[in-house]
Amino acid sequence: MSNIERNINFFDRRGYIIDIFYKENYNHATLIYSKKNSIRGNHFHKKTTQATFVLNGSCTYYYKSNIEKKIKKIKLKKFSYIITKPYEYHAYKFHKVTNMLIFSKGLRGGRDYEKDTFRLVKSMRLIV
Repeated sequence: MSNIERNINFFDRRGYIIDIFYKENYNHATLIYSKKNSIRGNHFHKKTTQATFVLNGSCTYYYKSNIEKKIKKIKLKKFSYIITKPYEYHAYKFHKVTNMLIFSKGLRGGRDYEKDTFRLVKSMRLIV
């Protein structure tokens, strides 16, 4: 997991502009709306790299590689940006209503949504 700070690129009386990507190619983008106390994820991808950008709200991101025993976590808030690599087990627990954008390199959208999603069995879940 990579946590990347995103800074305001431009600001004036009208508002601001934040570049989420610069010179990157992604295959898919989706908006995910999550209610307070909901859990998402508890899965991994074998081929897909995924970037998460939090538009508003907050959550805790739980993650570990498939060979690690210890679960790590990081709090994500407005404008947090993380990258999830293949074979990284991951899950989100939402503290409040949250909107986030997910950008994927690999199979992750439309009819391909489940082709590279491998759900963690109950005993391996990061959050229960």
